[in-house]
Amino acid sequence: MDRRPRLAKVTPLLRQKSPLSVTAQLLIRLGILFALLSFIVLVHWIERDAFVDNVDGELSFADAIYFTMISATTTGYGDIVPVTERARLFDALVVTPARIFFIFILAGTAYSFVIKRSWDKWLMRRIQKTLENHIVVAGYGTSGKEAVDELIARGEDPTKILVIDQDGEALAHAERLGCIVLQADATRDATMEEVRLREAATMIISAGRDDTSILICLTARHLCPNLPISLAVRAEDNEFPARAAGATSVINPTSFAGLLLAGSAHGMGIADYLADLASANGRVRLHERTIEKFEVGKPLKEVAIGLGVRILREGQAIGFWEEGAQELQAGDKIIEIIPGFAFPPCN
Repeated sequence: MDRRPRLAKVTPLLRQKSPLSVTAQLLIRLGILFALLSFIVLVHWIERDAFVDNVDGELSFADAIYFTMISATTTGYGDIVPVTERARLFDALVVTPARIFFIFILAGTAYSFVIKRSWDKWLMRRIQKTLENHIVVAGYGTSGKEAVDELIARGEDPTKILVIDQDGEALAHAERLGCIVLQADATRDATMEEVRLREAATMIISAGRDDTSILICLTARHLCPNLPISLAVRAEDNEFPARAAGATSVINPTSFAGLLLAGSAHGMGIADYLADLASANGRVRLHERTIEKFEVGKPLKEVAIGLGVRILREGQAIGFWEEGAQELQAGDKIIEIIPGFAFPPCN
């Protein structure tokens, strides 16, 4: 019989950087306090006949402010007391709970650990319910960070990028960029469900270890058979297993570096141009899109936006020099070279 203690199940929580600064959050809290105190003062003033002032027998507006502040912070001194049932119910059901609320608001530790955490949890659950067409990035090491930086440089909204990693410091960096983050194990089905992978637009995997990346890919693929998945591997031998695991695109950073080095050996211009094509900051870049209706029937060289170099048709790649490139067909996707400053919408 297994006598090991069972660990409590911890549900991972999505996080996202608050759009409000610390100063703004403080002003909001103070505004809530002022509004609540003003409401209580107003009620006490309107219902002033329901109170007895044991000092001078009359309840002035200043007395209403005084009684509100004393009642909201302490139990009172007895110099002013409610004498009607309605006034006593108001103090019991509104002022007393408000006093407790003030303590939570003013106490920074209580705010951080109780109110703020509850608010963050509610907010992230709300974001999670509406999360769709987002980009899931599994692994936020060197390659993952570069991928996220490049996506943002290409105009992607950081709030549509969801980063999964088990390193809290790495996730803090992604959170500062405005990304949604989740500290969890990306190889688990529960994590994929938590990030609403079925509603995602695409997934990028760069876990740092090829075996871990491939396992993440297997987990994602069995949940989402049609999701585009890009996976980075370090060893060339793992490119085939990665494709067998369901990766749509397999990237080998080492091989790409080798291409740049080989290109530079035949001319520095070749290496520079390849780097331009791969970066959002280059003078030119590659762009993939579905052709427009008016482009059907035209040759690849007459595409409307950039310089067409390849057609993606029913799983096959057709070069600009091949016969199939002489007539575009409905549903074709093309890869074209466009100026680096142009950012047409991606399809």
